[in-house]
Amino acid sequence: MRRRKALAVLATPALIGLGAGTGRAGGQPVAERIAGALGGDLEVRGREHGSGWTRTRLEVRDAAVPLVVDVVADTRHLPRRLVYLLPGGGLDFSSNFFTPTAHNLTHHLRERGYLVIGVSPRENDATAADLGPAWGQAAHKRDARKVIDAVDAALRVPYDLLGHSAGAALALDLAADRSPRLRRVMVLDTTGPYEGELAVRAAQTRVALDRELAAGGYASDPGLKGLLARAVGDPNGASPVPRPVDPGTRFTNAALAHFALIHTNSLPGLTNWVYEQGFAAGDFTFGATPDQDRFALAHAPLSVWAEAGARFGGGLIPTALMRDLTAIWAGEDSVYRIDWSAIDAEVTWVNTALGRGDHPRGAELIRAGGNPKVGFTVVANYGHGDATWSRTADVDVWRHLV
Repeated sequence: MRRRKALAVLATPALIGLGAGTGRAGGQPVAERIAGALGGDLEVRGREHGSGWTRTRLEVRDAAVPLVVDVVADTRHLPRRLVYLLPGGGLDFSSNFFTPTAHNLTHHLRERGYLVIGVSPRENDATAADLGPAWGQAAHKRDARKVIDAVDAALRVPYDLLGHSAGAALALDLAADRSPRLRRVMVLDTTGPYEGELAVRAAQTRVALDRELAAGGYASDPGLKGLLARAVGDPNGASPVPRPVDPGTRFTNAALAHFALIHTNSLPGLTNWVYEQGFAAGDFTFGATPDQDRFALAHAPLSVWAEAGARFGGGLIPTALMRDLTAIWAGEDSVYRIDWSAIDAEVTWVNTALGRGDHPRGAELIRAGGNPKVGFTVVANYGHGDATWSRTADVDVWRHLV
């Protein structure tokens, strides 16, 4: 009986319409069908294909800074459902989920029966002058909701949400809307409300970000793009940053990149404390001189990090978005609220031990709201970015999602 029911679901006209083998929907390429659903002033930014897949980049020109949507379809098999991929802060679909090109989370999902739709945050195409106080969580949610609702109206098939970091908080926020066709929320390394001292620290950070907004500071650039580019372009060159063990000497560019990735929480910055250790797992040992420093990343080589860095735009993070995220961490519902009790889809939450760590309060609030379909897992010896870029993430992390 179970098998008969599963086959009946796969045989619905809407899913047949997505088309096996050619990525077509009702006689149209599925990307064109989605483009038609999005409507308005839209153009194809680019197309590419590989063995068994096609990718189409759509640019929705509905505002001064466009919204970019990626559609990745399998050309050999009929998709069973859709998944929307929501990138982390400062990243876009390409850098977060399509790097490296041959082995990435997008292909992992596509090969398991998903039609993948990536929604990149507008700030990826923005300059600092474009950003303002309205570029917060609500604006990001409106953009994602616009795409999801348009595609849902056109295709009317089950879908999942998957986000990383800030994108994972956005996925949970969207799930609180209780769409009838949303089946699962896949959460990669993000933070719900903290408890105790960390909640107090989050509230203090929110106040500091509010001050930045009031002073006209609408964007920050963590500098990761340039840091990674210098590390691969001139690895042995001297950086401008003093080494903590000997302030009279400077990190080499490669050493600085490794130190920043491994020990992110020791760097200056309002929100770096949120990481248990850093973006990447690895080892760093200071030597007597800069050229004797020894360092290595555990899961993804620096070349993959640099490839991701080269792919995203300016790397800007809106201050308003960070203010809203810190309010979520602090549980300050009067500033920004996710209705945890309204999330009734299945939730698969996977954090990294060295990234956002073992802080399950968000998952607990969803369960307390009456949803028993919530899993929370922490992957040992993984950093925040390792969750998508590790060479063995499919075995270590992604298997928990799908």
